[in-house]
Amino acid sequence: MLRHSTMDTPAGPFTLVVADSGAVRASGFTTDVPELIRLVHPSLVEPAEAADDVGPAQAAVRAYFDGDLLALDSVAVQQRTGGVFLAHAWQVMREIKPGDPVTYSRYAELAGRPTAIRAAAAACARNAVALIVPCHRVLRTDGSLGGYRWGLPVKSWLLEHESAR
Repeated sequence: MLRHSTMDTPAGPFTLVVADSGAVRASGFTTDVPELIRLVHPSLVEPAEAADDVGPAQAAVRAYFDGDLLALDSVAVQQRTGGVFLAHAWQVMREIKPGDPVTYSRYAELAGRPTAIRAAAAACARNAVALIVPCHRVLRTDGSLGGYRWGLPVKSWLLEHESAR
């Protein structure tokens, strides 16, 4: 069974979809739970129900917005894809530190495939666990924001929040 909960944050409403194990399977700046569940790999989709509290992941998100920018590092995540590169790239993405964003080209290098800039961008686009797997910390090669599923104002807010610490 999946549980989901939406909380108010300074960047907008944020919803977590969490497995019984406590691992986050989807998250994003939306109240649209079906939209989030569509991002989950089909092998990880289960029936979902609303919950007031989805456990440690929710507490970590609160701590992050309260200023503990490393609080999300210990949150368990469960994503799947058909390829080895995406799984590795998502793990590498979690190693990008708050306040130290990287470009898509640098992210491709960190992921071990320096010429795979499009694949690095695809890893960001296919990330179902926003904020916890911090795709907002990856910028265009020219340093501009690029895209973000949840909107550029949210991405900009998150980057400012992280650079202010």
